[in-house]
Amino acid sequence: MTRPARDLTSILENCANEARKQIGQGRVADYIPALARINPHQFGMAVCGVDGTEWSIGDSDTPFSIQSISKVFTLALALQSPGAAGVWDRVGREPSGTAFNSLFQLEAEQGLPRNPFINAGAIVITDVITSHFVSPVLQILGLVRKYANCEQIYIDEEVARSEAESGHRNAAIAHLLKSQGNLEASVEDVLAAYYRQCSIAMTCRDVARAFLPLAAGGQHPLTGETLMPALRAKRINSLLLTCGLYDGVGNFAFRVGIPAKSGVGGGIAAVIPGQYAICVWSPELDELGNSLAGTRALEVFADETNLSVF
Repeated sequence: MTRPARDLTSILENCANEARKQIGQGRVADYIPALARINPHQFGMAVCGVDGTEWSIGDSDTPFSIQSISKVFTLALALQSPGAAGVWDRVGREPSGTAFNSLFQLEAEQGLPRNPFINAGAIVITDVITSHFVSPVLQILGLVRKYANCEQIYIDEEVARSEAESGHRNAAIAHLLKSQGNLEASVEDVLAAYYRQCSIAMTCRDVARAFLPLAAGGQHPLTGETLMPALRAKRINSLLLTCGLYDGVGNFAFRVGIPAKSGVGGGIAAVIPGQYAICVWSPELDELGNSLAGTRALEVFADETNLSVF
């Protein structure tokens, strides 16, 4: 495994300077009322090396709602659950090419979501967890805390309530999945777990640490524990590269070229296998739901380090 051997301080300063030029050009996720009130001018970035070295800049210790970044953790949990054998019969592994909350595609493809990172696929993954654990939310939160090596990570209950009150489209997706036989637990139980997993609050530093096992072949450099087989880490990274930024994934691969997962809370978590786990956060989004400043920061990071998977 290649080890980080450089000081990234000046590179992160350049990332932050370029990223902040994007602030004011996007909009926060105002369709979730609790997220509509977030200060849009914040920016944070943290990088964790597989040797345990860390760098950060800006608002990297400010908790934010990780939203769809949580789908990476629930996938990891589902793949180690008693329902793991059936996961890939119920969810595909292809880019969607449509909006992350599309009903049309799900209906046209008879209730089989394209991948586990669009909403329909993530709801099926949450169903796997809900169907096999007595306390699914505690299982999810426990896994996130273990991956981040931080017991203080929590669920923002205000955001969870806001999601539940405004989540009509997710409810429609869940009912469509149920009608197609691709939801085992009750719609209400699955959605309750789904809204709360999306409402987990973490800092950039927390998220970067939590993605270290994907950068280090399944091992956690901070604890020495093996959290998943190396092949599983490789396969999750491949899904991040092809499906992690919804229908903006092709442009992101072109500009940045590293596996990543975004969330409408403004975070993007990224992995450079064998090197670094990264998290950037800035609440303003582009039209596809990805952080404008975060995308720019990762582009600068990849350019200045000359690191990508290509």
